Amino acid sequence: MRGAYSTTRFAWIAAVALLAIPCALAQQANDLEQQVQQLKQQYEQTTRDMQQRIAVLEQQIEKQNEAAAEKKASEATVSTADLAAEETKRVIFGQSQVGANYQGTLPSEPTYDLLQESQSEIASLKRQVGTFEFHGYFRSGYGLNGKGGQQVAFAAPGAGAKYRLGNETDTYGEFIFVNNWVNPERSSDKAWIKTEAMIEANTTNSANYANFNNSLGNDQFRLREAFVQAGNVFESQPNAKFWAGERYYRRQQIYIDDFFPLDMSGYGAGVEDLDVRFGKLALGFLSGARPDITTENGNYAKGNIDMRLYDIKAPGGTAAVWFDFANSKGGTTSKGALIPTSNGYAFGIRHQRLEWHGGYHLLSIQYGTGAASNFSTSIDDPTRFVNSSSRFLITEQVVVQPNERFAIMPIFVYQRTKDGNPQHPWQQWVSFGARPEFFFTKYLSLAFEGGFDHTHSQIAPTYDGWLRKFTIAPQIGAGRKFFSRPVLRAFMTYANWSDGLRGFVGGIPFQNRTSGLTYGVQAETWW
Repeated sequence: MRGAYSTTRFAWIAAVALLAIPCALAQQANDLEQQVQQLKQQYEQTTRDMQQRIAVLEQQIEKQNEAAAEKKASEATVSTADLAAEETKRVIFGQSQVGANYQGTLPSEPTYDLLQESQSEIASLKRQVGTFEFHGYFRSGYGLNGKGGQQVAFAAPGAGAKYRLGNETDTYGEFIFVNNWVNPERSSDKAWIKTEAMIEANTTNSANYANFNNSLGNDQFRLREAFVQAGNVFESQPNAKFWAGERYYRRQQIYIDDFFPLDMSGYGAGVEDLDVRFGKLALGFLSGARPDITTENGNYAKGNIDMRLYDIKAPGGTAAVWFDFANSKGGTTSKGALIPTSNGYAFGIRHQRLEWHGGYHLLSIQYGTGAASNFSTSIDDPTRFVNSSSRFLITEQVVVQPNERFAIMPIFVYQRTKDGNPQHPWQQWVSFGARPEFFFTKYLSLAFEGGFDHTHSQIAPTYDGWLRKFTIAPQIGAGRKFFSRPVLRAFMTYANWSDGLRGFVGGIPFQNRTSGLTYGVQAETWW
């Protein structure tokens, strides 16, 4: 009887439980539906809020764009509209701090303050972009020589430069950082101040990460510029520019052989672009030192007072005149060697036509003596004959581009130097060459380069001979101009030289030969 009762009791409990389960499931389903409805309402409300805020933001951007266009459309490097649109995308898709707030719990109150803060950040970014500049240059590539080793360069001994195309064995870069602190828009009625710093880097193309035990071939980095420049300080001289620090100073370069006839880069201060009515005037004090040469006066140093008159109207173009006075204080080294005090001067004239047959024409003549005879702030090894040293230099360079299919750059260099020793004759370097380029399309071109150098020296080690170098290089470039960049090229270079230069050209692979071959690839650009 008790067993029957227990069985009946169990059956009732089971029946009640089965009836309760559907009720619980129904209640749970109702709760889920309510949660879904709440989420839908929150989503719809948030979407409306976002649409309203986007509309407000777009109106603000439109007003700013209209105001900016009336003032100066090209002031901002980065468009505010583009930045705002990008910021809006990040807000919607959750790719910024503002957007991250929407990825979790959705706020029930409008967050216009967040978007207003974002708009302020965009305006700040616009100001930063307007004040900062980034410029530079680099070339990089790799090549092999005809014997299977790494590429070597073909350069004549005693020559001040070598022809570049297919003849550069390094990766070299200059990276310039400029910030305009005051009046970045260069309004004509206000003063402006900027800073400029430049990092130079070069590698031997030996390894992507050069860290060799003996440091031979390791990468090198240098600070080549660090100066402040200010302009429009005086109403009477609105174009005058004052500067102080370390900088490249008004260098003159011949591109296809990378030769610098005049390079007074160094440390100092000065003023440029002073209006003297018939032209412009630049005055500078620039200096350098040799920490490896020390006297009782300290490191052996040289100071230069550099003066230039330029933009002077002349027949067929403009003319410039340059003068430099240099002084090096002598003394006695720790080893007892006597270094004489040296004074020197240098001067030059330059004629240029900057719009000539689609290119330009430059001719310069320079002469210098003593400490100023190298046309540079660098200091040559001092000798007791330094005051009698001298240099004479003539350079000419031309770029001609009559149409979009052809361009050519021929150059000429003649230099004679004397180290001051009365028993040593003049040393001589003569060079001429050209780089023609043929443009087949906007991006495809073919470049050739031929160069000839003759050098002569009777100072040990003596040499007397000539070097010829030829290069062919198919190119992919960014336009139909001689200086269109970026460009990437493949090249093959052949050089031969006279017996008088045997052992001086081509390095180890060609030290016992009078000809050589290299080939490779290279990229080059500036911005």
